[in-house]
Amino acid sequence: MMGRIKIVVLVVSLFLGTWVVPHNAQLSYNYYKASCPNAEGIVRRELLRISLLDSTAPAAFLRLLFHDCQVQGCDASILLDVHGPGTDSEMKSYRNFAIRKREAVEQIKSALEAECPGKVSCADIIAMAARESVSLSGGPRIGIPLGRKDVRTCSHQRADSYLPSPSISVDGFLQTFVSKGMSLEESVAILGAHTLGVGHCLNIVDRLYNPAPTDRMNIAFRARLRLKCPTRIPLDNITFVSNDLTPGIFDNQYFVRLLAGKGLFHIDANIAADSRTLPIIRNFAADQNYFFRVFSTAFVKLSLTNVLSPPRGEVRRQCSHVN
Repeated sequence: MMGRIKIVVLVVSLFLGTWVVPHNAQLSYNYYKASCPNAEGIVRRELLRISLLDSTAPAAFLRLLFHDCQVQGCDASILLDVHGPGTDSEMKSYRNFAIRKREAVEQIKSALEAECPGKVSCADIIAMAARESVSLSGGPRIGIPLGRKDVRTCSHQRADSYLPSPSISVDGFLQTFVSKGMSLEESVAILGAHTLGVGHCLNIVDRLYNPAPTDRMNIAFRARLRLKCPTRIPLDNITFVSNDLTPGIFDNQYFVRLLAGKGLFHIDANIAADSRTLPIIRNFAADQNYFFRVFSTAFVKLSLTNVLSPPRGEVRRQCSHVN
């Protein structure tokens, strides 16, 4: 009975234009209608400018959302640089290796501050920038509720603890995303974000030079990767390979490649071999529009992870510092 009541509340909230999320936070699809009506347009404009100068920016913004939401929630903790009581930059975590475009969020924030000072949170900017990155790269246009507030604390130890390892098991991966309210299908869909961007040799050399007996990586694919990553210990930490054949396009090629034994990471190989997830991968590989629909609902759920509302949190004037 209680489960039915929760479902009814969620449906009613959606029709009213407000999404009720944990901690009594109230988010709305038209949250900035009065306080900053051009907010989403400004984010879109600035993201386009950034992406014209750097075609890898959409992948970086999408990864930034994942790494922000996984630790304390979608609260812009990943942007904080201030060192002091309760504030220890998450960027000190080894799990945030190669995170980029934090300074670009500050650029977007400056444009918003010029238009409507003190209104749009850095947490909302991260969410909107990730959403626009998906759309700009050819993926679905996703509507997300807004109104997140920015946290005042951060911890690199929490980042070490909560950011998933590249070698995470299927059970661990499913637990991570099911805990955010995602279905099994949505949990697999959210991994489809790997269709954008690259993987670093640092995270795949174990598969190349010490593969598990059950690892089904395509032999020719492994040989090509070894040319890119020629040593067991990478010569540097910036050597990378594309996640799929179209690293700048949001499509379903990630799943197509998994079926061919051409996924980069341990989790890629593992979900392609697991009886629970393999049928879903086949569905997504066969029908891109279906993948887009499921990814959209998963993206919204991810972006609602432990969001803050007053009196918890604030709207930072600078994303790297508390007010």
